[in-house]
Amino acid sequence: MAQVKERVDVYSLVTDKIIEQLENNIVPWQQPWKDNSIPQNLSTGKPYRGINLLLLGTLRYDQNLFLTFNQLKEIGGSVKKGEKGHLIIFWKPTVKTIKENDKEDLEMSFVLRYYKVFNVAQCESIPPHVIEETTEIPFSPISYCEQILEEMEHCPKIIYEAQQAFYEPVSDYINMPKPETFVTNEDFYSVLFHELVHSTGHASRLGRDGVVTTSRFGDYTYSLEELTAEIGSCFLGSLCGLGANNFDQSVSYIKGWLKALKNDKKLIIKAGGQAQKATDYILNVRQLVEE
Repeated sequence: MAQVKERVDVYSLVTDKIIEQLENNIVPWQQPWKDNSIPQNLSTGKPYRGINLLLLGTLRYDQNLFLTFNQLKEIGGSVKKGEKGHLIIFWKPTVKTIKENDKEDLEMSFVLRYYKVFNVAQCESIPPHVIEETTEIPFSPISYCEQILEEMEHCPKIIYEAQQAFYEPVSDYINMPKPETFVTNEDFYSVLFHELVHSTGHASRLGRDGVVTTSRFGDYTYSLEELTAEIGSCFLGSLCGLGANNFDQSVSYIKGWLKALKNDKKLIIKAGGQAQKATDYILNVRQLVEE
């Protein structure tokens, strides 16, 4: 275990890691699917807490199970060649004796330490009985939703490689968690529609700021794009009859962004206009207007 000589070094490592995740358009607290679950230590079964929850929960692994090098060695496993560990931190209590005026007092303080853990996907030779199989719910496609995907002109590719939902504008594809890991089928399509609306901002489609231009997490352009995607998801979900529960979840998400933006109601109006254009694009309504 590495000992930290300067506390600021560890804080910098942790801060940089969080910024990296946020700048990759990942919102750590938005995970409406089950397979990833809360990051935990495979050997102890204890979930990680605090900043470690954010550090490990945004890494896009199929299973959020981690081990230290020594824990992995104890069960007969090993780290795959070329894999690197992930940083986590903890506060180590220390006690020292202070002498003053012929009296001795004990003073407790905490020193910041860090070490590395490995996800099970980075390891090999882990005994099969050590990792419990994940229970998956059978997925049933919703015909109206599938029809929208099939009929969208210039629809981006949809893949299922990482257990995260995001749109990649450079390569123009959507990554989704496995459909079987969502609580309901409606939840899956609600998230997929959110990413689909993001994809309409690509330069080859509507060329929308927030997708074709670089923005920082939480700034005006980024926030407007997130609101646009979620409102557009509401539009598409309503057309497909996804239900009130999904709408309520979307409203909660939108409220979160508005709170961060000091309840700027004007932003909703602009986002709603962009969302309608995006929805029209997805539904090919623009062809009727052009004719």
